[in-house]
Amino acid sequence: MRCWVLTLFYLALCLWSTTLPFKICGFNVQAFGEAKASNTRVMEILIKILARCDLSLIQEVRDSKGVAIPSLVRSLNRFDKSYSYSYLESKRLGKKSYKEQYVYIYRKNVVQLKDHYLYPEPEDGGANDTFSRHPFIVRVHSPATLVKDFVLVGHHTCPKHAMKEIDELYGVFQEISKKWKTQNVMFLGDLNAGCTYITVKGWRSIRLRNDPKFNWLIGDDADTTVREKSHCAYDRIIIHGKVLNSGIVPGSAKPFNFKTEFRLSEEEALEVSDHYPVEVDLKPSHRYFLRNDVTFLSIGLKKRDKGVERWRR
Repeated sequence: MRCWVLTLFYLALCLWSTTLPFKICGFNVQAFGEAKASNTRVMEILIKILARCDLSLIQEVRDSKGVAIPSLVRSLNRFDKSYSYSYLESKRLGKKSYKEQYVYIYRKNVVQLKDHYLYPEPEDGGANDTFSRHPFIVRVHSPATLVKDFVLVGHHTCPKHAMKEIDELYGVFQEISKKWKTQNVMFLGDLNAGCTYITVKGWRSIRLRNDPKFNWLIGDDADTTVREKSHCAYDRIIIHGKVLNSGIVPGSAKPFNFKTEFRLSEEEALEVSDHYPVEVDLKPSHRYFLRNDVTFLSIGLKKRDKGVERWRR
């Protein structure tokens, strides 16, 4: 009996000590649709990228038939059987014939998407609308991290109107704060927040940039572009709220250079996307894992006792 107890306790201790952080990713997959979904090599790389993340925002999904994302998630579930992946998609967005979708892909046995909505369109029918594609907003519950509840705002700006759209995200934050009574909000996505799309004067006028309560985790010196001739911090992660700020793993926010990681040529990498994903880690809750490990220990002991009892009979 003593041996069983020590063994199970050791296993629980190992599980607790090797707890991994919770990874959030944002990825502009560049015109993701049927063509990419049918490209085996591209899908293999894309699946490896997404399997690193507990929760991913996919942008620039262009698939009028609605078959590419279900195919991607099925492949992801076959590739990584440790988790059960699901997805939440917006409607197709765009003022003209060009349409995109936002899609959140997540491990449903790890995180819960409690609520969601598309940022409201103006009552005038869109004539004075700032956004080309309205932000897609989800309310997240993550029991395994220090910060349990927060809001994700997924957004992909129109390059020509990037300054106006980023500035208007300040209003989005105010609306979320009022609607859901929370300060813990993360903005994530391809904001085109760099190079020629943002001027020096433009930076000074962006409220989301000049309010010190907003923490820009991906800095201006980052490069989120695949092409070697470019160096632009288009894709960003911006957070607000004391609880969320304290729950971030320091130094974890960065672009993920899949070209280097998977030893791809520039041409091979560009088949996947012309953007790198951006990512950030949330600190795990050791209390949560210890509590679950203790449950695991208890179940193990009960099974052991039942086994001994049957053997005695």
